[in-house]
Amino acid sequence: MFSRIDPKELNQNVFSMIGEQWMLVTAGTVERCNTMTASWGGLGVLWGKPVATVYIRPQRYTLEFVERENCFTLSFFGEEYRKALALCGSKSGRDVDKVKECGFTVAGAACGAPYFEEAGLVLVCKKAYWQDMDPTHFLDGELDGKWYPERDYHRIFIGEIVEVLKKN
Repeated sequence: MFSRIDPKELNQNVFSMIGEQWMLVTAGTVERCNTMTASWGGLGVLWGKPVATVYIRPQRYTLEFVERENCFTLSFFGEEYRKALALCGSKSGRDVDKVKECGFTVAGAACGAPYFEEAGLVLVCKKAYWQDMDPTHFLDGELDGKWYPERDYHRIFIGEIVEVLKKN
């Protein structure tokens, strides 16, 4: 069971949540969605609203779903789901039903965005902005070669956090 909380009530370490514990970025519908593990992202305030920023490479199947829908979710899990998150980060939804493989239960949130009942925390985000990363703007010349040898630059999405669900 989840409770809705104000984004200002979040007291977790964002760097740990995203960079170490990872998150699932999910979009689509309850009936047909795709998800991917992400360890790059951010939370903050922009345009006077709480926002989340996610980065998705062009070859990721989830990108199609995030582009098509108005909303996406970020789901955070306990350590007991580490193997499931690893699977969601290494397999493509084009080839594998990741939701079924992980045994997740899909539910629908505000905007109809799908999330997983097994999550401990869910951020429901309404897309506000997107932009493709431009390599000519890298100020540190080593970033391009280190992170983008395939020239597969991320698409950046900023979503207004419209709902926060916390497991009771």
